[in-house]
Amino acid sequence: MPPTRLTVTSTEDVTPAMRRVWFRSEDLSAFAGSEDTDRYVKLVFPRPGVELPEGLSPRELRDVVAPEDLPVVRTYTALFPDVASGTLAIDFVVHGDSGVAGPWARRARPGDVIEANGPGGGYRPDPTADVHLLVGDESAVPAITAALAALPADAVGHALVLVDSPAHEPPLTALEGVTVRFLHRSAGDRLADAVRAWPWPEGRVQAFVHGEAQEVMHRVRPYLLKERGIPRADASISGYWRQGRTEEGFREWKSELAAREEQS
Repeated sequence: MPPTRLTVTSTEDVTPAMRRVWFRSEDLSAFAGSEDTDRYVKLVFPRPGVELPEGLSPRELRDVVAPEDLPVVRTYTALFPDVASGTLAIDFVVHGDSGVAGPWARRARPGDVIEANGPGGGYRPDPTADVHLLVGDESAVPAITAALAALPADAVGHALVLVDSPAHEPPLTALEGVTVRFLHRSAGDRLADAVRAWPWPEGRVQAFVHGEAQEVMHRVRPYLLKERGIPRADASISGYWRQGRTEEGFREWKSELAAREEQS
């Protein structure tokens, strides 16, 4: 489908380092039938001074735009898409002037326009699971937010969320049978340690684990898949970012990791 044109309608600060930007579109039909709670879009950020042809996907742009003029593409979870009203929200982690998407979100004003490709996705809580385990850092908070809202009323679950400090805890609404525990970098907390310390329940556990790739892929994933024996079909585990790398460098890292795993 062609890119979806999004217009900023308002912004709000969810935490000191997370800004929620609300958008409206004349056509959100791309989201019709999208039920994955980790649904994501590819936001297209043109380079300064470069005007791009409208309505082309990133792949199509590579055929008509010089490499040095290609836009920067960043991946974000799309929250609360309402096809009928044409609205959705995206939460951006903001760290001052570093990066591309965060500074854009910090400066965003009503009327600003950006194009989005997608959505994609691959996870939604399975109502037949006995226990739901949701694990992630700030980058996974939007998907965890959506997953918590999609759980059945009688769900049993546990969410482990890593943020910088108590001041950076986002408001998360959970059902009576679901507990939310925040971990803090300022206190030396780590996701892998918290997952290992979680009292393992009886029954079938479905896990959603996303965040910094080194922590998630090399520390949490082996524990869940090998030591706890969670079937791969019940485990959505992936890195959303990599410490010290841009998204382009992170994509290379993921490709290298996938190639090594295929050979092993």
